[in-house]
Amino acid sequence: MRTLTRFSLVLAMALGAPVPSHAISGNEQVELAGSGRYEELRLALEQDAARGPLKTRDLHALCFAYSRTKRYAKLFECLDKMAANLARGDLRTRLFGLDDATPVLHLMRGEAQLELGNFAAAAEEAKKALAWFKEEGGDDADIELEGLALLSMASTLGGQRAEGEKYARQLEEVSTFTLRGNGYVSVKAMALARAHMALGNYQKTLDAIASDRLFSVHAFLDRLVSGAVVTGKNNWTWQELPRAFMTNRALRGIGQTGQAKAGYDQLLAIPQVRDNGEIYWIILFERGLIAEGEGRSDEAADFYKKAIEVIEQQRATIHTEASKIGFVGDKQRVYERLVDVLYARQRSADAFEYIERAKSRALVDMLASKQVASLQAGAAADAAREFDEAEAELTAQVPVSAQEGKQGQRAAAARAAGRLRSAAPELGSLVTVSSLPLAELRALLPADEALVQYYYQGQLLYATVYAGGEVRMLRLEAAGLDEDIRRFRELVDQMDPQAATLARKLYDSLLRPLEGPLAKSQRLLIVPHGALHYLPFSALHDGRKYLLERYALRALPSASVLKYLRKGKPGIARQMLVLGNPDLGDPKLDLPSAQVEAEKIAQRAGQARLLMRQHASESALKADGVRYPALHIASHGIFNARRPLDSHLLLARDGDNDGKLTVSELYGLRLDADLVTLSACETGLGQINTGDDVVGLTRGFLYAGASNVVASLWQVDDEATSQLMIRFYEALASHPKAEALRLAQLDVMKKYPHPYFWSAFYLTGSGQ
Repeated sequence: MRTLTRFSLVLAMALGAPVPSHAISGNEQVELAGSGRYEELRLALEQDAARGPLKTRDLHALCFAYSRTKRYAKLFECLDKMAANLARGDLRTRLFGLDDATPVLHLMRGEAQLELGNFAAAAEEAKKALAWFKEEGGDDADIELEGLALLSMASTLGGQRAEGEKYARQLEEVSTFTLRGNGYVSVKAMALARAHMALGNYQKTLDAIASDRLFSVHAFLDRLVSGAVVTGKNNWTWQELPRAFMTNRALRGIGQTGQAKAGYDQLLAIPQVRDNGEIYWIILFERGLIAEGEGRSDEAADFYKKAIEVIEQQRATIHTEASKIGFVGDKQRVYERLVDVLYARQRSADAFEYIERAKSRALVDMLASKQVASLQAGAAADAAREFDEAEAELTAQVPVSAQEGKQGQRAAAARAAGRLRSAAPELGSLVTVSSLPLAELRALLPADEALVQYYYQGQLLYATVYAGGEVRMLRLEAAGLDEDIRRFRELVDQMDPQAATLARKLYDSLLRPLEGPLAKSQRLLIVPHGALHYLPFSALHDGRKYLLERYALRALPSASVLKYLRKGKPGIARQMLVLGNPDLGDPKLDLPSAQVEAEKIAQRAGQARLLMRQHASESALKADGVRYPALHIASHGIFNARRPLDSHLLLARDGDNDGKLTVSELYGLRLDADLVTLSACETGLGQINTGDDVVGLTRGFLYAGASNVVASLWQVDDEATSQLMIRFYEALASHPKAEALRLAQLDVMKKYPHPYFWSAFYLTGSGQ
């Protein structure tokens, strides 16, 4: 049965069948799956599922369709149903003729987790499939081969290279001989190629591909170029393209650049390749690297720009071909290489725009991987509807097969994204890449304020200064910068006098080269990047003064945020919601000075609502926060480096909320606050993502509608913070917010000279 089913699956690749309006038969499922018509298979089986629960034989086919179309949410839901069927004894599957679908369940889960970047979870699923194989025995060698390949790739990509090597060796030892013949040669060849590609063992990748005598990359490419292979709606392109890419990538890896270049150019000449966006952008990037290595910088820039266009059409940074090619492309590296090329060509304005696009892409990726369901909560009905439509359209833009209509799909997605940006620009910025051209900055920046944007690439650091209508981009030395920032933070936290030495060194590295362009400015807007998000710029020292003594400072996660900020209102809002020292159920977490601080601030405001202890709850903030132009929250903040959207403020819990106001929840909250002050611990910290955009509570409050957020970078001294906050609100009566914070910090500096006491706090937002 197994052999016949697989033979039918291969035979069906040349066939086509209309989507039936009745229950889809087994033969029709095999035909649709074999010809790569996964969308038709999905639609037909969803119709059947609407009539009642599917048996495993049909449910497996539906899960398979979800897997191939990269609908991960539906895939995991489908696999859960399939697991329930298996637990009830409904074991048989149709597509691969298995008497027990258990290993296929684990392999599909594992492949999806690999493509989502959850490498540990992928490894666990692979181990479950292999455990089934060991226990059940039999001659289903493909289960062992696919399981070991998945386990090797997941280990390697998850940072466990030694484990990846171990499983690759085990894979090499698997025999492909069975009683039915030597039928698993191709499966083993591809499994080995994927494992060695992940390991970067390029010669072994080529050797593995060459071991499959049924396949010839060059013959395949010739057939593609001539059109002989692409007939009807078959799926050969999608089965063989990964192997062709791996061959060329491995050739470049062993130094055969000329052959790789010719191979990539052949692939780029094939129209069907453009429909596989996940491999297409990598090929474009690879060609750009080759062109750059040949000294053809303009040609390289063109390839990089085309790759970025493909990347930005995709909803999320899902490595949708990782399980097929054993290769995870770093999309942020495309932006980095393009910025390098543009800088070398003295095209600062273009480089600035792509830096902004890189940061926007990073935010889109992070939110998409989390799948924040509440992003549209609180938005206008039209905007929420456009958000839903754009989400659906953009999520569908993944390689599924060589079917017709791809251009129409992409056009529909572009239209949906455009409607979303018009209906709710801030929502659009979270699901599509957006940037702020330099030409728009003049109207958004005060005349006496300079923008300093950093872009950090390991050993290289770019600083772009926009001041007085002019832009200047400099490349700074960044060797050891991460360690200097870490050590500086450590010395500041220990109140060590040696912090002064590093404060001067960091100033010399980051700001002294910019003193010329900054000479006429009185205020600085700093857009950090990478580890610079952890640096208290106010505490940097030029040998005579701290930076705080020379400038009023504010920060933004990216310059593009300027487009969405409401202009702040001068003065202190008399109507204020103040939450202080919430009852967290643990006396060790009490903040007595924060309670005194909250009482004094509320008293000075005049019309404040003061909530203390058990009344300072998450529920109260969610219910009443929208009614107040100013919020002051004196509590603890918890930073979660591994899951930044789970970073949270600790408030009192009740029957409706758990007391943890997370970043995820903030993206679904609507505020009308001119100022949010987070007088707490670590509220300004966030996860440093590849490409950046620290996603902390500050970004969450800005998106929720706050014009300005004052937060802290480390655990602050309770008494000094109380003094700083009281002075800050006094200064607000007659100064803009950035200047008021500066005056408060200078006041605290007189009593507590060490930066530990005053430099933790910073303002993000309009500064007004």
